[in-house]
Amino acid sequence: MLKQHLQFKLSQKLSPQQIQLMKLIQLPTQAFEQRLKQELEENPALESGKEESELAEDDFEETYDERTDSEDINTEDINIDDYLSDDEVPDYRTQTSNYSADDDEKSIPYAAGTSFNQYLLNQLNTVYLNEQEWAIAEFLVGSVDESGYIRRPLTDIMDDLAFTQNIYTEEATIESVLKIVQELDPPGVAARSLEECLIIQLKRKEVSPPIELAIAILEKSFEQFTKKHYKKLIQKHGITEDELKEAISEIEKLNPKPGGSYSGNTRMIEHVVPDFSIRIVEGELELTLNGRNAPELHVSREYSNMLEGYKNAKDRTKSQKDTVLFIKQKLDAAKWFIDAIRQRQQTLFITMNAIMQYQKEYFLSGDERKLRPMILKDIADTIDMDVSTVSRVANSKYVDTPYGTKLIKEYFSESMKNEQGEDVSTREIKKILETVIGEEIKKKPLTDDKLAAILKEKGYPIARRTVAKYREQLGIPVARLRKQI
Repeated sequence: MLKQHLQFKLSQKLSPQQIQLMKLIQLPTQAFEQRLKQELEENPALESGKEESELAEDDFEETYDERTDSEDINTEDINIDDYLSDDEVPDYRTQTSNYSADDDEKSIPYAAGTSFNQYLLNQLNTVYLNEQEWAIAEFLVGSVDESGYIRRPLTDIMDDLAFTQNIYTEEATIESVLKIVQELDPPGVAARSLEECLIIQLKRKEVSPPIELAIAILEKSFEQFTKKHYKKLIQKHGITEDELKEAISEIEKLNPKPGGSYSGNTRMIEHVVPDFSIRIVEGELELTLNGRNAPELHVSREYSNMLEGYKNAKDRTKSQKDTVLFIKQKLDAAKWFIDAIRQRQQTLFITMNAIMQYQKEYFLSGDERKLRPMILKDIADTIDMDVSTVSRVANSKYVDTPYGTKLIKEYFSESMKNEQGEDVSTREIKKILETVIGEEIKKKPLTDDKLAAILKEKGYPIARRTVAKYREQLGIPVARLRKQI
């Protein structure tokens, strides 16, 4: 049996203009400049710089404010259905009707230059190889990853050469060609393991007792070396502690990732442009927004005059009516974009000012131990904005401070209670943990249990597993690997 009934449902949907504003807020300075350039190119009614003869503010509002458009423009001859039809909606209103990751630009620009693999191939041109050896060498170079390693077994490479290149050869032949490839720069390239990479680099150095000992340690006692079993190394190789120190010193000078040393690779180099600047002036904090975020824009006088001319025309053809619609849309888009940029400036400044005031003690001293626990909701509640808006500012913007340029989201952290029941930032605890480890005796580094005990003495009751988590987040290895002789 079929039944028919009405159901009322409340739903919240962002308008296209709100979505575009959110995207503008998310853009850092450099990306914002590109977006601005694109809008200036696409909308002839939008112009940059100061207007030669600026309209009075009241006149501007009277001409362009949507609330007075109906008073200024005679729309008797304009079909309102045509004006509101999908074909006549401005581009800026239809470009994004639903906010999702699919709408974001996916193309990634690459810097011009020679790739790492091409750099290696260019060096091979100076080596004499027969046709088959060259093909094998080229394939090996193509198998080198961005760290400079070949991480596939030679048997797999031999099979691939047969199936994909129609080259049937033996593993010994590939091994001999690999030795040639391993002679290329940077030293250590095309190694199959860290051990081999370090040995290749040592063999390129001038022969000396410490170098010879370092090679022997890596070849015969690599596992004991990585685990820092120094007493076993001294006993096994019949050496003194000083001789071991010298050998380890030579190994520490080596590059474990030779591919990363190639400066001509095609990976993009990020140039950070601070979106904000914080300065201390006479004991008070001063916040400024990067001027590149506040461009001078105005609506084209020429386009507004054209609209005025068509408005005063007595007899209008269909093409003239279409022109009126086109000009009106471009003027609306220009006016909206100018307003959106103003809102962006205001949102950025208000959000960063709230963060600066919240962390005032830190910004005045630079002491990370004075960073207060702060989550997105704290700032959102302070400025009466949505958490997502604060997130867009914090995740993509940088601030230049007297203590360096940092991503704003680095100032956010969770909280925990100390022994006095006060909320303290996890950043503060990590800083103290880092300091304690930095001051430890390297011959007997502190275990996580001992670190937890020290932090508890300082008033931070933290479990050993929490100490281990913070230590890993700081990129600090376990006690055994921090040991030095």
